[in-house]
Amino acid sequence: MMITVSMSKRRSAAAHVLHATGVLALVTLASCAGASPGAGKGADTIAEAKALAKLDDDWSAAAATRDAGRVAAFYAEDAIAYPPNEPVAVGRAAAEKVWAAYFADSTYSISWKTDHAEVIGDLGYTAGAYQDSFGKGKYLCVWMKQADGSWKAIHDMWNTDSK
Repeated sequence: MMITVSMSKRRSAAAHVLHATGVLALVTLASCAGASPGAGKGADTIAEAKALAKLDDDWSAAAATRDAGRVAAFYAEDAIAYPPNEPVAVGRAAAEKVWAAYFADSTYSISWKTDHAEVIGDLGYTAGAYQDSFGKGKYLCVWMKQADGSWKAIHDMWNTDSK
């Protein structure tokens, strides 16, 4: 499947990559400084991180329903998904197609558990492990707070562990 991306979507994708890079850089700096996630954070930030972890767990529950539209609803309109061994999917509709292809196999199942969640301003991330019909793996998802206060996934990457 070939995906054509307009220049404006490329710019948008580049902006999301820069946001994601910034979040990961801040997490790395905190880690190198010996700070644990949430260290020095206010109660609001910790509560936001817990809410984000709950949202990610809700997303896993949605995936158990095998409804690609329901799963895709967790993505921002211009989100980018990075499925293993497949091309990048740009946009919610493209991500929904990825999930629909998985769910087309009646034996396919997936679930994941959030191990880490962090919020820095209007960006956050969740990370953890998943199990699907192909094996076990790990994931990292970058989230952005929307104008209405909700959180949507803007970068979603997962890959399988080696066998």
